Amino acid sequence: MTQPNNELKKTLGPFMLWGLGVGYVISGMYFGWNLGLAEGGTLGMAVATLFIIVMYVTFTFSYTEMACAIPKAGGAFDYARLGLGKRWGYLAGIAQSIEFIFAPPAIAFAIGAYLNAFLPQLSVTAIAIIAYLIFTGLNIVGVRSAAYFELFVTILAVLELLLFAGVSYTAFRFENLTINALPHGWGGAFAAIPFAIWFFLAIEGVANVAEEAKNPQRNVLIGFGSAIATLVVLCILVFTSAVGVAGWEAIVFPEPGAAPSDSPLPLALAKIVGEGSALYHLLITIGLFGLIASFHGIILAAGRSTLELGRERYVAPIVGVVHPRTKTPVNALIANMLLGIIALLTGKTAEIITLACFGALTLYIVSMIAFFALRKNHADLERPFKTPLYPFFPAIALIIAAAALVALSVYNFYLMLIYVGIVGIGYVAFLWHQAAAASETELAAESE
Repeated sequence: MTQPNNELKKTLGPFMLWGLGVGYVISGMYFGWNLGLAEGGTLGMAVATLFIIVMYVTFTFSYTEMACAIPKAGGAFDYARLGLGKRWGYLAGIAQSIEFIFAPPAIAFAIGAYLNAFLPQLSVTAIAIIAYLIFTGLNIVGVRSAAYFELFVTILAVLELLLFAGVSYTAFRFENLTINALPHGWGGAFAAIPFAIWFFLAIEGVANVAEEAKNPQRNVLIGFGSAIATLVVLCILVFTSAVGVAGWEAIVFPEPGAAPSDSPLPLALAKIVGEGSALYHLLITIGLFGLIASFHGIILAAGRSTLELGRERYVAPIVGVVHPRTKTPVNALIANMLLGIIALLTGKTAEIITLACFGALTLYIVSMIAFFALRKNHADLERPFKTPLYPFFPAIALIIAAAALVALSVYNFYLMLIYVGIVGIGYVAFLWHQAAAASETELAAESE
C-alpha cells in the first residue's frame, strides 16, 4: 500500500495537463521525424504517419478511460497490474521506463546541437548534460513550478510552429510533395514507422501526472483530448509545409551526399528566407523551446513512472520515495537522469529514438490488452469517461501497435535484441525485489 508520506501533491488543472501533454511530444515536430523521409519518401512517410495518427487517436481515447478510472502515477503499469497481474504489470512498467528514459537523451542531444551554434566553445555533449542537470533540478523543486514552466515553453513552441507553417506555405508547391515520393517502395513505409511514432511519442505521459491533478476524473479527459487534437493538427501542418517548400530531400540532406540532418525546419526556412535573415534566426531561437518543452516534460513523467515502480517494489524501493518537503520523486528523478546521461554518451541518436519506440509500442499493446481485461474482470470499476465505439477503438489501437512492433523488429533486428535484453535483465531484478518484499512481509508477520 502507498504510504501517506509517499503521496504526490494535487496541483494540476486541465490547462496545465494540456501543456504537459503537448509539451511531452512537441519536440517530435522539430527534429527526428524527417529521418523517416529518407526511408519512405513523402508517400511512404505519409502513409506511416496516417496509420500512426489513427493508432494514437484510438489509443488516447482508450487510455483516457483507464487514466480517469485509475488516476495513479504509474500509468500503464497500474492498469496492467490490476487488469492482468504482476508480471504483465512489470512488462508495462519496464516498457514505459525504457520509453521515458531513452527519449530524453535524444532530445538533449538536439538541444546541445542547437545551442552549439551559438556557443561553439561548449561541446554538444556538455550542453546536453548541463540541460539534464538544470531540468532535473527544476522537477525536484516542485511539480507546480515545473508545470508552469512547461506550459510557458509549450505555448511558445506551438506559436513558433504556427509561424513556421505560415512562412513555409508562402513557398508551398504541391508538386514538391510528389518528387521521388516512394524511393524504396512500400517497404520504406514500414521502415519509416519509428519516425512517424516520434511525432506523438510520450503523449501517454499525461496519465502519469493524473495523481497530481485536481479532479482527475474530469481534468485528465480534457487535458488528454485537447492535447491529441492539437498534436494531430500540428503534425499535418509541419509535415506538409516543410516538405512542400522544396521536396523531402531538401529537409533531410543539407547538401547532396551529406549525412541526414536532425534539423528539418531550419533547412526548409533557409530555402525561403536565407540563413542570414533575422526571421530565420528568430524562428530557430524560439524553436529551441520546443525541444526544451519535451525534454523537461518527459523528465517529469518519467520520474512519476519510476516512483510507482519503486513504491510497489518492482525496482529498488529507494526510488519509490517522495521527498517530504518538495513532495516530488527526487530519487527517481536522479536515477533517471544518470541512466539518461549514460545513453547520451553513446552518441547514437537514431538508435536511442528506436529503443524508445520499442518501449512505447510494447506499452501500447499491453495497455490495450489490459483495457479489455479491466472491462471484463472489473466491470464495476467507476469509469467517469468511457471510450467511444467500444470495442473498435481499443482493438484498432492494439492491431496497429502490434503490426508496428513487428515492422520495427524486422527493420531493427539488433536493436530489438538489445531491447529484449534490457527487459530480461529488468525481469531478474523484478523477481529479486518481489522475493525480498515477500520475505520482509513474512518476517513482520512472525514478529507480531
